[in-house]
Amino acid sequence: MNINKRKYLANSVNVILFTSLLVGCGGSSNKTTNTDSTQTTGTTTTPTTGSTTTPTTNPDVNSLGISDIPDELKKTYTTALKFNRYTKVDTPNGSAIHIIAQTDIMDNQIVRARGILQHYLTNLPDSLYGDDKSAVANKMAANNAILLLLNGVDDGTNAGAELGGQPLYYGEMQVEGHTWYINQNYEHRDASFEEILHLVHDYGIGVDQNAQFNGALPNFQAEIRAAQVNGLADKLWAWPQDQASWVAELTAENSLSQEYLASVIDTYYGLWGAFDSQYGMWGMYVAKTRDDLVTTDPQAATLMDNKFFHSYLTYNARIDDSFEGDFSMKFNTSLSYTHHAQYLKDITLTGSKDSNVIVNQMDNDITGNTGNNTVIFSGPSTHYDISKNDGVVTILDLQDNRDGSNTLKDIENLKFTDSVLKTSDY
Repeated sequence: MNINKRKYLANSVNVILFTSLLVGCGGSSNKTTNTDSTQTTGTTTTPTTGSTTTPTTNPDVNSLGISDIPDELKKTYTTALKFNRYTKVDTPNGSAIHIIAQTDIMDNQIVRARGILQHYLTNLPDSLYGDDKSAVANKMAANNAILLLLNGVDDGTNAGAELGGQPLYYGEMQVEGHTWYINQNYEHRDASFEEILHLVHDYGIGVDQNAQFNGALPNFQAEIRAAQVNGLADKLWAWPQDQASWVAELTAENSLSQEYLASVIDTYYGLWGAFDSQYGMWGMYVAKTRDDLVTTDPQAATLMDNKFFHSYLTYNARIDDSFEGDFSMKFNTSLSYTHHAQYLKDITLTGSKDSNVIVNQMDNDITGNTGNNTVIFSGPSTHYDISKNDGVVTILDLQDNRDGSNTLKDIENLKFTDSVLKTSDY
């Protein structure tokens, strides 16, 4: 959330609880054994000409696509301000969108932040505004979009936040499989989708009502603005009286459409489904789930309908190495995190603990860790076609709309309702 949103939320009981309970993260997500090559490259298409903001030096990049900060950026993002790592998303014009992290940020948090940014910039074929997102990515690079991953929480004490860049704090970045993600108790609510969306919206899509429009998608912004105006007028978003001063601040700084869209996208990807309230987004947005959007804010639902945003999460989620047990990609009312996990498609288990995966209805790529891993299916083995090629096992559900087609690497066992089979037998 931006600083003005923090001013409002600091006055609410929910956020007093939220900020007072933030504590150090117990996971050790730096200790991973599997890499996801799809996360170390950009997501856009054929390079075009344009200005270049990519640093000229090339520090050694590790297997996760993370390096020391290039010298050209280190002059501003200094070790004195606790910046120590760097990654990027390459853009079609030969430039890059920079991601710069401070000392306490876990490697898996860096990888996930980059994955979410790539997710927003991944083309959505045959969509109205997202069929080719090259212009959005190029515009972000030309506008010098930078994502800052900062230590601590958004309490005004981190000097790094005063530098150029969109801030995202350690205390509000979840990693799939980590305690914060599994518990979904909103003490460490996941603000990654919101803050990274702000970066894409402000620097790439573009915002109207400024002196000039400096984005790539004015027509999409016009639709976003119309939905925001309707949401505010019909008391679907930010309607309680105690939010009036916050709305006034957002109006003055022309941030209404950005904050509204963030509420919609958080709802769309299931981040508020487990929130203990009638409403989502700290009680200031009428919808809590994707299904709610259709009935409570249909204009917002239209924004999500094959316009720009994917219906599932396109990045490969690295399951934190602290996780042990069954990680469910299938929605389960008794597992709060599955409000969000149901939209995952591809995952990589990390570390060495024995951990398993319950698949959802999508076509998933699943990679195991160094432990003993089992992938769990919904039906008997006779309902599936199982094949193996060069060590990769593919399990196709012959029943529609259940388990899809799953491609497995480094997975030892397949669990069906009638049997457990070893992949080594194929």
